[in-house]
Amino acid sequence: MQSKEIRERFLSFFEKRGHKIIPSASLVPENDPSVLFNTAGMQPLVPYLLGQEHPMGKRIVDVQKCVRTTDIDEVGDNTHATFFEMMGNWSLGDYFKEEAIKWSYEFLTSKEEGLGLDPKRLYITVFEGDENAPKDEEAFSIWRKYFPENRIYYMGAKSNWWSAGESGPCGPDTEMFYDVTEQGLGDMTKEEYLRADEEQKVVEIWNDVFMEYEKKDGKVIGKLKQRNVDTGAGLERITMVMQNKNNIHETDLFTPVLELFNTEINTENTEVRPMYFEKNKRIIVDHLKAACFLISAGVLPANKDRGYVLRKILRRILFYLNKKSFKIDIFVLIEKISEIYKNVYDLDSKKIFEILQQEKTKFEITLEQGLKEFEKGTNSFILVTTYGFPFELIEELAREKGQILDKKDFDQKMLEHQKLSQTSSAGMFKGGLANHNEKTIRLHTTHHLLLAALQGILGKEVKQRGSNINEERLRIDFLFDRKMTEDEKKQVENLVNQKIGEHLSVARVEMKKEEAEKLGAEMEFGIKYSEIVSVYFIGDKLKPFSLEFCGGPHIKNTSELSIFKILKEEAVTQDIRRIKAVLM
Repeated sequence: MQSKEIRERFLSFFEKRGHKIIPSASLVPENDPSVLFNTAGMQPLVPYLLGQEHPMGKRIVDVQKCVRTTDIDEVGDNTHATFFEMMGNWSLGDYFKEEAIKWSYEFLTSKEEGLGLDPKRLYITVFEGDENAPKDEEAFSIWRKYFPENRIYYMGAKSNWWSAGESGPCGPDTEMFYDVTEQGLGDMTKEEYLRADEEQKVVEIWNDVFMEYEKKDGKVIGKLKQRNVDTGAGLERITMVMQNKNNIHETDLFTPVLELFNTEINTENTEVRPMYFEKNKRIIVDHLKAACFLISAGVLPANKDRGYVLRKILRRILFYLNKKSFKIDIFVLIEKISEIYKNVYDLDSKKIFEILQQEKTKFEITLEQGLKEFEKGTNSFILVTTYGFPFELIEELAREKGQILDKKDFDQKMLEHQKLSQTSSAGMFKGGLANHNEKTIRLHTTHHLLLAALQGILGKEVKQRGSNINEERLRIDFLFDRKMTEDEKKQVENLVNQKIGEHLSVARVEMKKEEAEKLGAEMEFGIKYSEIVSVYFIGDKLKPFSLEFCGGPHIKNTSELSIFKILKEEAVTQDIRRIKAVLM
C-alpha cells in the first residue's frame, strides 16, 4: 500500500466515525512558546485541548507536518527522521478510552477500511502508574478484549506518559508496536519485548494519549476541564510496515530520492565503506526533506532560533555532499522530493534551491575560516558553536592528523550550551505567544494593529513572516525589501495610536474559509486552513481596520490598550525586516 493511500484511508476511516478533516498547521507554531517547530500533532491544538471550542467540533482528524531535531544524531537508522507526518484523530471532550482503543485496533487490523495488519504481530504497552496518576487498569482491561494478557505490558512514565513540554495538557498513553522481523517473534515476556524494542525488531506505529491532566512548569497540577484523546500514528513507520520493510528509507517516501544516487557515485573515492555510504545518503535525503518543508514554511537560515536549526541542517547536507562520495545535482533531489508530495503539500523547488545555494556560498567562507582555526588548535566545541562546523567534519580532520576527539567531553559541553540557550530563549524567541497573560494578550491585539498599519503605510505587499509576543514587548517579522525611514516608522506609530484612540471593537467570527478569503482576511504564511476558520475583526465589520485569520486570545476593545511605541526596526535576512515594539 502506497503512502498516499494510507493517508487517504486514515482520514476516511475517522471521517466515517464523525470526525471532521482539518488541514495540517504550519511547521512554525503560532501560539506555542514551548518549541521552535511543531514537533507533534497535538501542539497546534493545545487551546482546544484546554477547553476552547474548535470551529469544526469535538471530533477532528488530520495529518500534521512535524520537524524534530532532538534525535538528529540517530537519523540514518531504521526509524528516525527529522521531518515526518503524524496522523491523528482527536476527541475534544467527547469519547475517551473505550472508543479510542477500539478504533485504533480496527484501523490497524481491518482489511476493508483499514490497513489489514496481522494482530499476532502487535504488542501493546499501557501506563503502570506513578505519583501523578494511577495504574491504567481501564486501558489494560479494554485491550484484553482484543489481545491475550501476555502481549500487553505495563510501562513507566518515560515511555507511557505524554506531554508536549513543561506546561500544558498531558496524560498516560497506550502504545502499539509491530513486529517487523521476517520470521515473527510470537509471544514474549516483558524482558524479551524490551530487548526486541531496543533492537528495532518491533517498532512503535501508534499511540493513544488520554489527556485529562495539566502540567505547569514541569509538574502535574491537576485535571483538565475536559477529557481528551490525542492519537498519533507516524506515516513513515506505518508505510514501512505496510510495504514490508524494516526501515523507513526503503519506502515510497524516500526510495525515489535515494535511487538518484545509484548512478551518481563518484567511483574515484574508493575509501567509502558501503555501510557509511548508505547512511550518508539517508542523512542527506532526510535533512534535505526537512529543509524543503522548513523553507516552504517561511524559515530562512540565521544564527539563532529557527533559522539556526535550518542552517545546521543545510550545513550537514553540504558536509555530507562534500565528502567526495557523491556527484549529484542537488536541484534534481529537491525536485524529486517535491514530486513525492505533489497534491499533498506545495514545495517551491526553485526557491529552496536558491536559498541552499546562498547558504553554500556562506558555508564555504565559514569553512575556510574554520579550517584556519582548526590548524591553530581551536577546540571542537568552539568550531561547532562559533564557526558552524558539523562535528563529523572536525572528526574527519582530526583523523587525518592522527588525533582522537573526546566525544564525551564535547557532548557534555554541548548539553550545557543547549540548556543555557533554552533557558535564555524560553518565551522569548520561540514563536507566537509566550503565555496567555493579560499584558501578552493586549500586545497580541496590538500586533494585529501593527500589521494593518504597516500595510497601510508601506503597501499591501507587506506580509507577516513570523512573530513573538510576551508580556514585555511584541515582535513582528515581515516581508519588505528595504530599511524603513524614520518618517515611515513615525507614520506607522501614529496610525496604530490613532486606532487605539478610536476605541475599536475586537470581534471573533467563525466563517467559511472561502468567505474569509473574499473579505481579504490576512492569512498566516505556509498554513492550510480548515473549511471553517476563526477570523478577528478590529473595527467596523463592514470595513474593518484589521482582518486576520487567528485562533489566539484577544482583548474586546482597543480602549484597553495604552500608547504604542516602536523600539527598533532592523533586518533579519534579505527582504525580511523586524520590528520590536511596546505599549507604554
